[in-house]
Amino acid sequence: MKKTFMPQFKDIDQLFDHQLEGLKWTIAHVYNGSDFYKKHFDAADVTPGTIKSLDDLSRLPFTTGNDLKEGYPLPLLSVPEKDVVRIHASSGTTGKRKVLSYTQNDLDVWFDMFARCYEMAGLTQEDRVQIAVGYGVWTAGMGFQLGCERLGAMAIPVGPGNIDMQCRFLIDMQSTVFCCTASMALLMAEEVNNRGIKDQINLKKIILGSERCSSAMRTKIKDLLGLEDMFDITGMTELYGPGTGLDCPEHEGIHYWADKYILEILNPDTLKPVEDGEIGEMVVTTLCKEAAPFVRYRTRDLTRKISKSCSCGNILPMHDKIMGRSDDMIILRGVNIYPGQIDEVLSSIPEVGSEYQLHLKREDDGKDYMTIKAEAQQEIDVNNTSEIKNKIKKTIKAKIMVSCDAQICAYGELPRFAGKAQRIFDNRS
Repeated sequence: MKKTFMPQFKDIDQLFDHQLEGLKWTIAHVYNGSDFYKKHFDAADVTPGTIKSLDDLSRLPFTTGNDLKEGYPLPLLSVPEKDVVRIHASSGTTGKRKVLSYTQNDLDVWFDMFARCYEMAGLTQEDRVQIAVGYGVWTAGMGFQLGCERLGAMAIPVGPGNIDMQCRFLIDMQSTVFCCTASMALLMAEEVNNRGIKDQINLKKIILGSERCSSAMRTKIKDLLGLEDMFDITGMTELYGPGTGLDCPEHEGIHYWADKYILEILNPDTLKPVEDGEIGEMVVTTLCKEAAPFVRYRTRDLTRKISKSCSCGNILPMHDKIMGRSDDMIILRGVNIYPGQIDEVLSSIPEVGSEYQLHLKREDDGKDYMTIKAEAQQEIDVNNTSEIKNKIKKTIKAKIMVSCDAQICAYGELPRFAGKAQRIFDNRS
């Protein structure tokens, strides 16, 4: 029988039974192993005996990023320090980093989850995976590499940037898969075409992580490189690292690994469940994490839960692409705007390219104004763009209920990035 990293549940009820057992284990584990969680639970009048069903999850208190920072250097630790074999940390640059501890079992679970992502994307041991994400104390490079090795494919750990080496290895190593941010993928796609080496490489698939990727951007990258497919991978340092979910080849949503964590989608203000299809904040509870487990951790990431089953037949549930973060939300004249909503609107306008910037300013009249600066598609005459501007303004008004101005620039005019792109420029005082 072919080895698989997928869970073998017969139906969704078996998955729910597994989640309940994992939840009971986690609550007992942290209550008995972590001073933080014991105080946290006692204050909320919660004990391990509280958990009788999955509905009891709502009785548990939340954990936040501040809890991680206040518990520095080894927050939420629920095992003896001698059992910690590695730490990773968030890539934040201000204040204390969020540091996460791992036991050997935690690492094994993480790499199996990541191998599952590669498996869902259709990779085999025959693939050569060029990894163009950051290495170091953050989780990206390590996750992509060791998950690849767990699958048995060839890992080519180039790291971020270094476009000359990336191009050279695409040719010499005949890499079939490229792992990077969306911005790096666009940069590489354009560079491959500018250098005229498209017919010398063997790239079949790209796996994108770390930032949002609009439909227009995906189409551009796929067309420039002639790819068979592209995939969005999810994850965060707090929840092991990248590799906690992936969209399958049907691309109907992100399958998330519900056998490893429970996902709630809650209103970030009321902390109550949102209606089906509504955007809310992802709140996660781990089911088998040993060193630094999470109980109702507020990720600040925004998405929608997808209630329907995927046509691929996999019973693992799905959520939508990450729309942004609740703390990145823009408030303009009383309207809440999530960055992912801008992506969706611009992707719906065929004449608009994949790159854009959002500029916010406050004028002397005391009112806030928003200007969207967007690239046109390559074949568009930028001297005649009034119709495109009107489409942007009308669609933004209709979909997001806010007025904006629009500027159209030529294809390639906006900057490209090897890491995450900067798109929002808030110049309000």
